[in-house]
Formats: sequence, structure tokens, C-alpha cells
Amino acid sequence: MNANAAIAKNRNESDSCMGNNIRSTSDRTSKRKNRRVSSNAKKTNGNNGGLINKSCGIGNTLEDLLGIEENNLPIPNAAEWELKCQRIGTSSLTTLFHMEPSPRALKFVPKILLPLYGWQHQSIANELSFRQTINGLSPTDRGFKVVVDRNTRRVLVSFEADAVSDGHSEWLKWVEKRIGLGELNPQPYWGFDDLFHKAGTKLLNCFYIRAEVKRESGREYFWYKEVMILQRFSLDSFLRAIEEGLVLVDFDARTGHNHGTKLRLRQDRLPDLYGGVRNIG
Repeated sequence: MNANAAIAKNRNESDSCMGNNIRSTSDRTSKRKNRRVSSNAKKTNGNNGGLINKSCGIGNTLEDLLGIEENNLPIPNAAEWELKCQRIGTSSLTTLFHMEPSPRALKFVPKILLPLYGWQHQSIANELSFRQTINGLSPTDRGFKVVVDRNTRRVLVSFEADAVSDGHSEWLKWVEKRIGLGELNPQPYWGFDDLFHKAGTKLLNCFYIRAEVKRESGREYFWYKEVMILQRFSLDSFLRAIEEGLVLVDFDARTGHNHGTKLRLRQDRLPDLYGGVRNIG
């Protein structure tokens, strides 16, 4: 069944079920890379060893030290460079960028995936949730997967009903009633050119900085220990990382609010996406 037809059919049914330029690269960065700083100390006008007056992450702390104004615009933190910081030893995924799938006019996540494939929110009554982190290696326990189609030059979201785990059998029956158990129709996707353009605005060149973290007396201390210069973001490497399960697509929507679709990367794999990698720390 076509998704638009299913939405019309079920319209009356219950839903019960990173500014400023960085004026130098290796010299300025290497001078600071071994600085130990606290993220929860009072800042003074004198030399305070890089102490910051608020509790914040390693990226915000480094931006403060370098004099880069924090912003949330979809442009690099510096004129031609993105600054990416990560804690050494973390298992957290790194967000590369936000990008909703096409066809965007359909508002696919809140209008199709959530009402037709969502499930009851765990803590909010009478609300649906669609939270899935999907990859290109294997389907999730709800049957969703990413597929790289080089013929159509698209990265597609796919649904495989046969891959749904037994623990979600009741949800699967609900999906069958609402839309059927076939492939998503239409399939949400990201075009190769769109992905490369988006990545080019944020990730074309990158300072990749990793820090050790320790906590003492309620304060976090950061040791900026590893610095890499990454250049020439590679679309081919990016697509291969999707197929290998290194780049994932993260959906996070609930009734009335879509938190946005993110493309995220597994720990320590950012250098894999670039044609030029230089370790300066």
C-alpha cells in the first residue's frame, strides 16, 4: 500500500497501539594540545591556565580557548575548517550533520514513518515514538536498514518485515494493518550529490582533536592529547563507511516533535572519511 493512501485510510483511526577564522593550524593547535584545562572553574582576567567558567564539553572548552564564538549555524566553526573534538575512550557516536531524507516535501519522518511505523512512547501516554539508529550491515530488530544504491546514486531506507524480532510481533501486526508489510513506498533517501554537498559545507576539511578526561572534586579536566588535520572529504569513503556500518542514520521523533535526522559516526573512524590525514600530535 502506498504510504499516502495508508495515511488517508487511517486518518480517523486511533493511534493507540561549529564563526571566526582559525589563523594558524599546527603551530597554534600544537601549543595547546597538551594543556590541561578544567571545564568547571571560575575564569579570571589573568593567566588562569585555560580555566573555563562553566561546565561544558571538550569542544566548547577548546573553542573558548581559541577565541571562537560558539554557534549552531550549518557552517564550519572556522572559515574553511570544522573543529571536531572527542573524548578518548568514549563509545558515543559522533554527529556528522543533520539531514532529513527526501522527498522532503513529504516530511517523511513525522508524516509517514512516525504515524505508520511508530510505536507507543515508553514514558508519555497517547504518544507515538520512532527512534531508530540504523546501519548498512544488518536490519534493526524492527526491520529497518540503510542501503547504498550506486545505480540510482541514492542512500535508501529499507524495511524488511521478515527481520523483525519476535519481541515486536504485536507491533508488526499493527504495521500490517496500517500499511502492509512490503517495502517502504516511497522509500526515503539521500541523493549522493546532496550528501556530498552537505558534507562539503561542514566536513570538507577538519581539525580532529581527541582528549583524555578526568574528574576531580566535581570538575572535569581535559588533556588535549591527539591532533589530526583531515583534508579532502571523500564521498566514496563515506558511502563505504555506510555499507560497513561505521556511519549510521539516527531517527528521533515522537508525536508532535521531530528531533531531526542525524548521520553519525562510530568512535575513532573520522579519519577514514578523508583523502588526506596528517597527525600533528
